[in-house]
Amino acid sequence: MKDLSKTFNVRVTPHAKQNKVVENDGVLRVYTTVAPENGRANSAVVELLADYFDVAKSRIKIIRGQTSRDKVVTVD
Repeated sequence: MKDLSKTFNVRVTPHAKQNKVVENDGVLRVYTTVAPENGRANSAVVELLADYFDVAKSRIKIIRGQTSRDKVVTVD
């Protein structure tokens, strides 16, 4: 399990071919197949990050960037 009391910069790519999380130079890149409509992409990002960090979805919070591709996410 990774260090879980951290804040991460996340770059989201919606409409990707596959769902995946890639770490690159301290920034997490989250690729999701979901469209960024009605918060569905944010929900997918939380789900993918929960799987990546092996924690419950309730421990992942988007603290900045709700409507942006660049987000700040905290993992409790």
